[in-house]
Amino acid sequence: MKCPRAYFLHNVYKDPKTGRKINIVNPALSLGHAVHTTLEALKNIPSETRINRDLMADFEEVWKKVSGRMGGFKNDIEESEAKKRGQAMIERVIKNPGPIAKKTIRLKESRNNMPPNFFLSDKENIILCGLIDWLEYVPEDDSIRILDFKTGKHDEGEGSLQLPIYLLLLNALQSRTVSGAAYWYLDRADEPIDMVLPGIDEAKKKVLAIALRIKEAREKMAYSCPGGEKSCFACKPYEAILNDEAEYLGVGDFGQDIYFV
Repeated sequence: MKCPRAYFLHNVYKDPKTGRKINIVNPALSLGHAVHTTLEALKNIPSETRINRDLMADFEEVWKKVSGRMGGFKNDIEESEAKKRGQAMIERVIKNPGPIAKKTIRLKESRNNMPPNFFLSDKENIILCGLIDWLEYVPEDDSIRILDFKTGKHDEGEGSLQLPIYLLLLNALQSRTVSGAAYWYLDRADEPIDMVLPGIDEAKKKVLAIALRIKEAREKMAYSCPGGEKSCFACKPYEAILNDEAEYLGVGDFGQDIYFV
């Protein structure tokens, strides 16, 4: 939606020399990864013992994988500032464990080695998939509540497809009612903020419209940048990789060639 060219270079293009897709590390993504990995691992621990977990020690261990160049940090100062933000987020959860101390629901593993998914449209051959940070079980009415951890400095935009996608996934992959959703802005809020969920028909219409645009672009190989030959902020870093202007770091956890720009 930001730039078809960036979508192509990140999700479709493969380096002809390695046969692998390409990806770029940056401080914001590394910080988000470290915090999310630390918190989401709690889903594997019984609810009654989660609050006893040493989350800060877990965060320190996860941070080792994104430290330095591998996290996209230009220098020690930049990394230190990002790490302090992450530590503050983990500390906030430790002091306010309410949401994570409650029972959770987990979606079944997919048979096709993809994240949870289903056919959004059999006719158009479109599969919708996604990973949900946290699903809180609400025993009062046997429902579930979506909780999404936010580590960025800005609020999620009004046009975001995140909640519509989550709602569609949950409607297709499990039988309980989705009774609510919330964003937890970990860098500034002690509690999650409730969000309004769209209707299921509205959600499908919105997500399918975008999916059809992506399908058409892939079929026609129409991936032009709206910025023209100059490139925009979204695709310019990827163009730097193609122009040998980026530092190669190795192969990442998802089998992509990782670069520092």
